[in-house]
Amino acid sequence: MKRKPPPGKKRNGHYPHQWEFGIIWQLAAHPFRLRAGDVILFDNRLCRVIRVNDCAAVVIMNQPVRDFKTRFDKPVRFQPPPKLFRVSPNAEVEILNRK
Repeated sequence: MKRKPPPGKKRNGHYPHQWEFGIIWQLAAHPFRLRAGDVILFDNRLCRVIRVNDCAAVVIMNQPVRDFKTRFDKPVRFQPPPKLFRVSPNAEVEILNRK
C-alpha cells in the first residue's frame, strides 16, 4: 500500500504518521542538481542540459562559425554541428535560467 507524502513543501523530512522510530521519508525522486532544460555556463560558453539520469547529464554546446578562405581566395563560412558531452548530474556549474 502506497502512502501519500505529507502536505506542504517538497523536501526530505519525517513522515508524521509513522509508527516506527527512525524511518525517514524521502520525497526527492531525482535528487540531482542539474535538470533537463537548464542553461549552464561551461568553459565561458552557454550550454543546455538535454537529459539527466543517475550517472550523467548530457549537455549540448554550439560550436562557433568557421570563416576561412579556400586556395582560390574564395571566403567560406560553415557552422559545425553542436558538441555533445557528459558531466556529473551533481556538477558544480553555474545554472543561469533557474531562480
